[in-house]
Amino acid sequence: MSNTWQETTLDNGLRIVTTPMPTTQAVSVNLFVGVGSRSEPQRLNGITHFLEHMVFKGTERRPDAMMIAEEIEGAGGTLNAYTNKEFTCYWNIVPFDRFATALDVAADMLLHSKLEQVEIDRERTVVQQELKRNHDNPGSWAGRLIGQSVYGEQPPGWDVGGSVELVEGMHRDDFLEHIGAWYRPSNVVLSVGGNVSHERVVELAAPLLGGMAAGAVPTVTPYDPEIRGGPIASDSRDIDQCSLYLGLPIFGRDDPDRFPIRIMNDVLGAGMSSRLFREVRERRGLAYSVGSGYGFLADVGTFTISAGVSRDKVRETIEVCVEEAVKLRDERVREEELRRAKDHSIGRFRLSHETAHSLAQRHGELLLTKGRIESIDDAVAQMEAVTADDVARVAKRVIQPEKLHVAVVGPKLDEGEIAAALGR
Repeated sequence: MSNTWQETTLDNGLRIVTTPMPTTQAVSVNLFVGVGSRSEPQRLNGITHFLEHMVFKGTERRPDAMMIAEEIEGAGGTLNAYTNKEFTCYWNIVPFDRFATALDVAADMLLHSKLEQVEIDRERTVVQQELKRNHDNPGSWAGRLIGQSVYGEQPPGWDVGGSVELVEGMHRDDFLEHIGAWYRPSNVVLSVGGNVSHERVVELAAPLLGGMAAGAVPTVTPYDPEIRGGPIASDSRDIDQCSLYLGLPIFGRDDPDRFPIRIMNDVLGAGMSSRLFREVRERRGLAYSVGSGYGFLADVGTFTISAGVSRDKVRETIEVCVEEAVKLRDERVREEELRRAKDHSIGRFRLSHETAHSLAQRHGELLLTKGRIESIDDAVAQMEAVTADDVARVAKRVIQPEKLHVAVVGPKLDEGEIAAALGR
């Protein structure tokens, strides 16, 4: 049986969801804000991520980053945050008897960060170093290149962190304007999981978060399927291995095919029993790591195949990966393979939601991005209901080689060779 949850909406529109787990020793506090890199103007691309850093730098009551960290870590807890293309999450995990402190710290950070210019200037270098580190990681950079290639020059294709040059031009007024536009209660979800009651969470959260000024948030520019990047993105570097991504645009997170694509992905490239692993690694020895995956935004998504290969195996690996994807599209999945894929996918899904933090993350994200929470049992039932016909339908919908994009980071790359591997 799935964990149950409770929801309350404060008078100002801020939503609270709790997932009680009375047998755990932990409480996970998560504040989700519906703003990410696709919400930004191009000149401020990266400011949401930069702001995520700044929220840790001090408030009036806790004037510096050390005081914020010590309140959580001094209790044995952990705090952090992350930003993606559509939302930001500030979270901490503490022993259950420190919940009041954890919530107070999270709310204080969200609402009362000082955003001093001297701290912005100091943290600017840190953010830029993070961007440089990501650029220097071939696998990470290839993943960014494939997103830019699939989506093209529009907000979904922009990097979450922006660029070193754009970050250099961001100042305090930009942050204040960004907060004023997006940090509104109707755009915030507080999700708490663990050994605490819903009534206790609402009792403490209402005075801390109920005073946020209500107001509408701006609209996000819709994805334009007519805008696409180039079919090949390459970055030649003097390194030993090539990081390779193949990518295709797909549908958004609420599409009816979201469960069939999960099972389709499992058949193709999720795990050591998948087709790609067997063919690319076990039979041909082309790569150590190979797999497929997908990610959703509200109105679009990407399906990817990735591998790490030696330079002389790039063309063959691309050809084999495309061949396996097309075979999945054109040939009906056998029932025994479908059963294995469903068991694997369902098992991984269940095991990924075993902790207070994982459930609080799931429920907060769903409430923010979809406006509703689907139980784990309901999601499992949807996966169980997927048929071979469903897999065939979504494969035909998604796997269109003429729309393939390829991103490669590695030594002495030849885009003509890559194009030939795609049959272009």
